[in-house]
Amino acid sequence: MLIPLLAFSGIHKYYISVTQINYIQDKEAVQITSRIFIDDFERLLRERYDDSLVLGGDNESKNVDLYMGRYLKEKLKIKINSKASQLVFLGKEYDADIVRCYLEIDNVKTIETFEVSNSLLFDVFEDQQNIVKTKINDKQKSFIFYPQKASAVLKFN
Repeated sequence: MLIPLLAFSGIHKYYISVTQINYIQDKEAVQITSRIFIDDFERLLRERYDDSLVLGGDNESKNVDLYMGRYLKEKLKIKINSKASQLVFLGKEYDADIVRCYLEIDNVKTIETFEVSNSLLFDVFEDQQNIVKTKINDKQKSFIFYPQKASAVLKFN
């Protein structure tokens, strides 16, 4: 019981993100939600783009969405049927000490192979782990990515 409380408290020892990827067949879209600790993401965005950047609240910097979208599209890579996909950053919302980032891939008619690479925050935290959960073609899979292994391929044929 102690680990979940520590993992999601204001001062956490664990560097982890959780990304949920769902294929919504009737909308021909892949919907992606990444949950990242606000303080970790803020540190990364400050180091990479603007050292005065602030996430959340009334003082949030005006370029946050631009920087978040740019970073997420650089570190989350998806190939569908061996073709690189274009991720669209839809926005974000804050929940306690977590930021939920929403992305989407449109015009996905079928999925036979799905390759995902997630290297979020690896450039700041060497012990970062990224959990990726997928629900594609009614099949659920989960992966844990870390700097030495940041991608996986799913086959559906």
